[in-house]
Amino acid sequence: MENNAKTSVIYNATCPVCNFEIQHYARYAGANGLPIQFDDLNSDARGQWGVDADTAARRLYVLHEDTLTSGIPAFLVLCAQMPKYRWLAKVVGFPGIKQVACAAHDFILAPAIYRWHLRRLRKQTARVQN
Repeated sequence: MENNAKTSVIYNATCPVCNFEIQHYARYAGANGLPIQFDDLNSDARGQWGVDADTAARRLYVLHEDTLTSGIPAFLVLCAQMPKYRWLAKVVGFPGIKQVACAAHDFILAPAIYRWHLRRLRKQTARVQN
């Protein structure tokens, strides 16, 4: 990554759910001077991540101090960087809660949001072709 941010996030800005959540964090980080960079996977910044668009669209990715995480572990890393959300990272990180959150995210939430993303892409493609 070419920035000085200690933490970087790649997200899908065209996904209404992803964009809403990440923009909330971005506003908070900006207002509080936190060293977090937010990269849209649909921009040139994705090339710096070494992750293709489809992979990046499937889940949240966070790079913190040269360690790349995804899914709930990435969410925990991101929340731990923001004072307002550290309590949430601690609670979700508790044994048992973390395993349930990871399973719910990996097998229900992330796949549902990804399928929604693919449907939106198909509809956009169909509109362009018509």
